[in-house]
Amino acid sequence: MSEQPPSRTPEGPERGSPRRLVDPCQEAIGTLYTFLDGELTADRRLQIQHHLDECAPCFQAFGFEAELKALIARKCRDDVPESLRRRVAEALRAEDVPS
Repeated sequence: MSEQPPSRTPEGPERGSPRRLVDPCQEAIGTLYTFLDGELTADRRLQIQHHLDECAPCFQAFGFEAELKALIARKCRDDVPESLRRRVAEALRAEDVPS
């Protein structure tokens, strides 16, 4: 008689309802963009950073995305004509005026 591995979907708060356990890698990759954008709490950022320090595949995924984001920021810049900047600023000021 062989033992079966523990279930990855144990019963949740309601009897019989499955509760999905999140793999640390799935959790880290799920926060990739919020991590790179600096939108995580300091504690959460430390948790993810600890995982990245221990997990080469996730570290590589984050590194690739960070490089891609930096490349896009450097290369995808358009010069906006000053006349357009003034028109946008004027339109925003007009929107701020209460009617």
